[in-house]
Amino acid sequence: MEPIKIYPTRNTPAVLLDPSKGVFKLYGRSSPENALQFYESLRSTLSTKISAEKMDVRIKMEYFNTSSSKCIYDLLKEIKALKDKGKEVMVRWYYDEDDEDMYEAGEDYSDLLDLPFKFIEYHPKDQYQKSA
Repeated sequence: MEPIKIYPTRNTPAVLLDPSKGVFKLYGRSSPENALQFYESLRSTLSTKISAEKMDVRIKMEYFNTSSSKCIYDLLKEIKALKDKGKEVMVRWYYDEDDEDMYEAGEDYSDLLDLPFKFIEYHPKDQYQKSA
């Protein structure tokens, strides 16, 4: 399967989901008009198309609205299911050093799903250098 690549817009994040390599990256802002529609193909791919034995998940959100929060939870739930099936999963949650809410959102997801996260603090002026 070809990787899913979505370029960021003002209301949607950048996405890279490569099922054969086990890479999932989600960066930016998420407040689309229809979050379910935006995230459904990603959720579906995570639940049925991942062939790699390892999953490298990197999430670096600047902002997400309530409906996006539920969709991100659903994506992470699919990632947890992959882990439960024996795949090796690493979730890196990036957060702005001054954004306690984003850090806590990551903690909440990690706790709710019993999915270990590696929390990585960054400074906004770093311009994603730490996420490569």
